[in-house]
Amino acid sequence: MTSEAPLILTVGHSNHPFERFVELLQINVVDAVADVRSAPYSRFNPAYNRETLRADLKRHGIDYVFLGRELGARSEDPDCYRDGRVRYELLARTSSFHKGLERVLTDAKSRRVALMCAEKEPLACHRTILVARALTERGAKIGHILADGSMEDHEDTMERLLVVHGLTSSDLFKSRAELIDEACLLQERRIAYATDTEQGEREWVNE
Repeated sequence: MTSEAPLILTVGHSNHPFERFVELLQINVVDAVADVRSAPYSRFNPAYNRETLRADLKRHGIDYVFLGRELGARSEDPDCYRDGRVRYELLARTSSFHKGLERVLTDAKSRRVALMCAEKEPLACHRTILVARALTERGAKIGHILADGSMEDHEDTMERLLVVHGLTSSDLFKSRAELIDEACLLQERRIAYATDTEQGEREWVNE
């Protein structure tokens, strides 16, 4: 008998007041937050600075762990860059990234974990385009917590991504998996961190 695949959630703190952010976690019965921001600080909302967030979540009975070094999108490894831009495919091959995934998968066996980054829209963030995809390849189920508190299944999120890039599942010459791969690459080019710009994932933070 095989054990049921763990459910792992994702969430963006966006510009939510901290009380609303906690409410989103509580609605979805989250026990632990795994912070996948490379830099765990917010100039615009200090409530989400690493030390403050850890302490405030603890008051609500929610654990906090920082995994930005392992699962963050702004890699310090120069081998993960091409032409000044992070390449998710290269980042996903690193031993550090694999260790981060295993940490999440292990913790998810005993509690409800939410991967946290800044972006409100799941499609605007590497937590979806990079980390969640890698976790699904390892058998995990993924749900994305939306700003209204509802949970969107990862498959539905990927369907929205296909629509964003004008790709349809009715393509006669490509499988759905191939279309999703193409859409994720297109989205990566839109949001991935580049050393010569401050755009990337910030573009959709408050959309």
